[in-house]
Amino acid sequence: MNVEEIEVKKEAPKKIKLVISNLHLGKGRFLENGGMNPLEEFYFNEKFVEYMNYYSSGIYKDYEVELIINGDFINFLQVDYKGHFLSVLTESVSLELLKKVVKGHKNVFDALATFAAKENKQITYIIGNQDQAMLWPSCKLYLNQVIGFPIRFKNIMHYFDGFHIEHGHMYDAINRVDPKKFFLKKNLPEPILNLPIGSHFFIELVLKVKMKYPFIDKVRPFKKLVTWTMFNHTKLFISSIIASVKFIVSNFFFKNNPRKNFSLKTLSKMLIQSALFPDLSLSARRLLNNDRIHTVIFGQSQGYKYRQWEMDKEFFNVGTWTEITSLDISSLGKVSKLTYVLIEYPTDESRPRARLKEWRGYYRIEEDVVIS
Repeated sequence: MNVEEIEVKKEAPKKIKLVISNLHLGKGRFLENGGMNPLEEFYFNEKFVEYMNYYSSGIYKDYEVELIINGDFINFLQVDYKGHFLSVLTESVSLELLKKVVKGHKNVFDALATFAAKENKQITYIIGNQDQAMLWPSCKLYLNQVIGFPIRFKNIMHYFDGFHIEHGHMYDAINRVDPKKFFLKKNLPEPILNLPIGSHFFIELVLKVKMKYPFIDKVRPFKKLVTWTMFNHTKLFISSIIASVKFIVSNFFFKNNPRKNFSLKTLSKMLIQSALFPDLSLSARRLLNNDRIHTVIFGQSQGYKYRQWEMDKEFFNVGTWTEITSLDISSLGKVSKLTYVLIEYPTDESRPRARLKEWRGYYRIEEDVVIS
């Protein structure tokens, strides 16, 4: 009697994807002398470690899990090089800044390494405007060495299964990076990053104010901050206006610096966009006109957001893992919501769905008070 061999088909693992954005890792909460780092914005190392452990163990141990870092994971602009904050970022300088960040947040990168080492776990890194230095090959290589497993890097966007994910700075004139010219080489001794005008403005003006008022760029909405400053801190308001005008004149009208690549067309787009399009919803709506796309996920505007339009078209803004000060009456005060997007794949192979979530971490009796 012949024994019929029956092939047992192994059940495919369940699958989810996690999308985080805007962690803004600097060189750590504490400086080498033991003092506080006023420019560090990420205070949730332990909660991030818990987050990585939760989605790679327990019920998720055998899941296929992809962590999608949707830009501005690292804030290179707020990490100094030998005591100076540079807008001229060569490959070697960028690598040194990255090493400082890894050292300052060792447990975060250890958690990523532990996650990536487990079966069916993958990390995808979409580069944003404040971590633009991750475009350098040596920075990608070093981070891969730190994690111990290859990270899938995306220079602008990540598309799969009807999901369009990108940081969103490409739809923001002040922070848009030229996709055809990531680096500047002409008339320079070595290539440097082609930073957007917003990065130069931040380094040359905003950082000086942040040294005294670390919260200044974390207040939302920006227009209300301007109004508040006008009446409550008039001296700062006037000095900021004067400095901004000088910056615009020197960079757009009397430009002879090969390290900068700005045009009056960029300036006009900035002014129109800031006046008419305060968020990225319109850009998301345009992307959703594509029949292949049913969900757009951004991170640039930092505030978490959800919109749904006709025919089941959805837009998510991931939010940030840093502290925001809100001047809106509905959410007045400091806000810390560790928001992320969870994408779940149903077992019946129907369309995967995304949900906006908040990570609250495990219960703890006490923790340090964040003081900025």
